[in-house]
Amino acid sequence: MAPDVLLAAPGPLDLGNRTLIFGCFVTFIVPVLFLCVLSGPPRDRVNDFYTAGRTLRPVRGALVLSGVYLSSATVLGTTGSVAVYGYDGLFIALCTVLSLGVLLLLARPLRRRAGYTLGDTFALHAPGRATRIAVAVVTLSTCVPYLVVQLSGAGVTTAALLGLSGPGVEKTAVVMIGTLVVCTTAFGGMRGTVTIQVIKTVVLLCMALAVTVVLLHRFQWSTDALIDAARQGSGRPAAYLRPGLRFAGSAEPTLDFVGLVLTIVLGVACLPHVATQLGTAPDEADARRTVRHTITIVGAFCCATVLMGFAAAALIGTPAILTADPGANGALVMAAGELAGGSSTDAGGALLIVLVASGVFLTTLAVVASVTLAAAGTIAHDLYTHALRQGRTTEGREVAAARVGSAVVGLLSITLAVWFQGWNIQFLTALSLAVAASTLLPALVYAFRWRRYNRRGLLWTLYGGLGCAVGLFASGPVTSGNPLALFPDRHFDWFPLQTVVLVSIPAAFFLGWIGSIAGTGTGGHGRKRTERTERTERTERMERTEQVSAGWVTQAPEREAPGHSRT
Repeated sequence: MAPDVLLAAPGPLDLGNRTLIFGCFVTFIVPVLFLCVLSGPPRDRVNDFYTAGRTLRPVRGALVLSGVYLSSATVLGTTGSVAVYGYDGLFIALCTVLSLGVLLLLARPLRRRAGYTLGDTFALHAPGRATRIAVAVVTLSTCVPYLVVQLSGAGVTTAALLGLSGPGVEKTAVVMIGTLVVCTTAFGGMRGTVTIQVIKTVVLLCMALAVTVVLLHRFQWSTDALIDAARQGSGRPAAYLRPGLRFAGSAEPTLDFVGLVLTIVLGVACLPHVATQLGTAPDEADARRTVRHTITIVGAFCCATVLMGFAAAALIGTPAILTADPGANGALVMAAGELAGGSSTDAGGALLIVLVASGVFLTTLAVVASVTLAAAGTIAHDLYTHALRQGRTTEGREVAAARVGSAVVGLLSITLAVWFQGWNIQFLTALSLAVAASTLLPALVYAFRWRRYNRRGLLWTLYGGLGCAVGLFASGPVTSGNPLALFPDRHFDWFPLQTVVLVSIPAAFFLGWIGSIAGTGTGGHGRKRTERTERTERTERMERTEQVSAGWVTQAPEREAPGHSRT
């Protein structure tokens, strides 16, 4: 991605404006990061670290959930998709809003069964170490690829902001951003993450409003003129507003498009850091109101991304966008640079670029912080506290384990992002969404709606859905067999579809049903229980009974944290 094109297509910014932009950017970002760290919990209490005390009322909670939802894939990817694919990009923006409808349906049961991780939610239905380990494996398999893509994109964007290019600069930026996020997560916990999400959402809304006003003014406040200019700038005016551009070269374009829609609608709602965010609401009613407010905020922003995508196609042109960045993630910043005046940017234009750059940077920081916290939580709470220690630990030790988990997940993600810098790894976002839709969605539906669903069915759902999604992705055209694949010179693409959920989701539901039916005859939850398993289940049931009686599940503030010894 060419930095000069990124910042101010079609001409580069001069040194004075670049210095002004960078100075304003640093002046804004550094205090925000300090504020997030200072917002961390005053004591090492698990309830504060994971859920911010369950005190987020609907309006504030909606700002936070909107920040969680508006990832770089939405802010940058959707804008680029509209600029390049036209009609198909519009549908992708719509799918982002529709996914909140799925989350609205899940909000009440998720909040009713909310603990600190999804492992707590599923352990209510099928207690035991195996459940905790399976949920942790799925959570990490979803979070780590998502983090790698976010950090890789952040490295490119930050290098462009600095006016530098080259893999060395981008890798250094990845390490710097990853380190900042790990520190923010480790010391700020959920309270620090809430702070940065609220700030990010406000900045993104201001950015969207400012860019939309400027671009509409450029086109005399006529959306018809904007769309006509976008059609001409796309290079394919006849096909731009018709379906089919996104998968024009696919063997099965219709099935791939339907699969993409299902991946976004079902996958985003079931991402671990999205689902667990509902646990910060005081009760079920507030959780649903939070999601309803979030639909309004995200819907308004997605409308703005559509207009910004059209503006990028009209002002920059699709060929120039794809030349600068084949993934089209630079379309938003390129359009902002052109709207700001290009190479003749004045102070007002420079401030517009600062606003866009700050919004993009905060988007990456906030999303990476939320995903890192979800991954660290499953390491500390599910694996360390329950699977390893069987609940016999203290709150301070679990919080310490969560901070170590943040460092481990951050180090792994940074290493992978640096290793794959320059590779075409955008498919990892689709992989994360497909894994969430193929594992957590069927498991949640069965756990909430089917009483005969047991441990064996749950394990078959999670492991089967995970294996099916990853296996089909590895065997598809995204991985090998074409010039845009991860390994273009290899040919093991026997699966014809670029999206896998049309197969993996039904397979996960089927495996869950078969596992539950097969497990009913063996007694209990699908297998002979050992003495240790029985003891673990009794411990978890006793702790959950104490949670309910003390109001930990549906009331706030909480007095104790589950999964810890009272002695």
